[in-house]
Amino acid sequence: MAKELTSRAQDYSQWYNDLILKGQLADYTAVRGCMVIKPYGFALWENMRDVLDKKFKDTGHVNAYFPLFVPKSLFEAEEKNAEGFAKECAIVTHYRLKNDPSKEGKLMVDPEAKLEEELIVRPTSEAIIWNTYKTWIQSYRDLPLLINQWANVVRWEMRTRLFLRTAEFLWQEGHTAHATKEEAIIETEKILDLYADFAENWMAMPVIKGIKTANERFAGAEETYCIEALMQDGKALQAGTSHFLGQNFAKAFDVKFSDKENKLEYVWATSWGVSTRLIGGLVMAHSDDDGLILPPKIAPLQVVIVPIFKSADEKKMLDEKVDELLKQFKDLNIRVKYDDNDNARPGWKFAQYELQGVPVRLAIGVRDLGNNVIEVARRDTKTKTSVDLNGISNYVKELLDEIQLNMFNKAKQFRDERITNADTWEEFVNILDTKAGFVSAHWDGTPETEEKIKELTKATIRCIPLNNEQENGVCILSGKPSKERVLFARAY
Repeated sequence: MAKELTSRAQDYSQWYNDLILKGQLADYTAVRGCMVIKPYGFALWENMRDVLDKKFKDTGHVNAYFPLFVPKSLFEAEEKNAEGFAKECAIVTHYRLKNDPSKEGKLMVDPEAKLEEELIVRPTSEAIIWNTYKTWIQSYRDLPLLINQWANVVRWEMRTRLFLRTAEFLWQEGHTAHATKEEAIIETEKILDLYADFAENWMAMPVIKGIKTANERFAGAEETYCIEALMQDGKALQAGTSHFLGQNFAKAFDVKFSDKENKLEYVWATSWGVSTRLIGGLVMAHSDDDGLILPPKIAPLQVVIVPIFKSADEKKMLDEKVDELLKQFKDLNIRVKYDDNDNARPGWKFAQYELQGVPVRLAIGVRDLGNNVIEVARRDTKTKTSVDLNGISNYVKELLDEIQLNMFNKAKQFRDERITNADTWEEFVNILDTKAGFVSAHWDGTPETEEKIKELTKATIRCIPLNNEQENGVCILSGKPSKERVLFARAY
């Protein structure tokens, strides 16, 4: 099989694109800036979605669905939010096509079918949701309102990359309403912890929890909490955000409730989300020059079994044994595939499943059967070993846990080795240009300095880490006093 992936060292960006396409995660489409998520990629997203969905429900949230279209007047109601997303909006102005009299067989927009009010294709759903919440919330008894939706959104990006930044993408967005500021902040932090737990314990991707600066904050939020991950090229990736919205949307949409003293108060709000961008992060955090490396907990396939045979009789012998193994694996809830397709040779299959990042590959031939052994290959280390067929299912189950932990530890070591302190501007620039990764440095707290650093280096403040150590110092650019370091990085 011709994998022919570009190497990471040669061209990291091309390596990533090659891997997404040849690993059968996604494909390009006729719609500029959009993508087709292929079945293998969608199975990965479904596994991620199912874990998150259970976590949301276990913490008291319920799912709903809101319209794709937002009337322009509603979109404009919260000014900061509207301003923040204005440049990325797709707008529906007409509702009908008709035959073009000047071009036979072609269609044109019917000028008589202009909408009375233009509709925004949602870049995010706060406006339509808070307009709805106004009719749902009257009393403190209606609170808290803990709602999530799984949906698509559209943000008209000029430069797109598969999964990382596309004009349309899939995500979940939670929108909650609370009686007090304290409850809303607790909710915001709870979801941040939930995202971090998912990233680290399911995706095997270590993250740093922190708060965004005012410049990087979600439009319309009082505070944005985030998890930041590091990719193998030393760039950061924002992997999830949880926003404390204060009362901004409640005031914009006049959402009030009667408290226990029968006084009218504005509700307090949060919103939070992760998207299919996580798949891009997963690929870049773990994979190598031979293909994907997927964490067992969310891999579409955890185990593949490849038979090696020369005749129908040999295959029949192997089939009988593998049928037993399949039952054992399925009893342990292991996602397994028996690839007995005779259209491809075993070597081709080995390369294909390596490319697609299947955590464990089992190969068995007639000689193995006679010796009561099976060959076990693990994708993360590329090591192979012969294992006794007796107890193989429990062996593989333990191996999957070992692979999951090994992937996390490897990624964490990589990340930790690339968090570097810089005390001068020269050190700061040198680290960004050579070692990359996160640079921990003092900043004077002003948006002007933050913007100037970004202009000069293309590095942004990824976050102010939670529970950040307080330390007197001076800003790397302005020389003004600072009481803590923040994390800078170039980012996706």
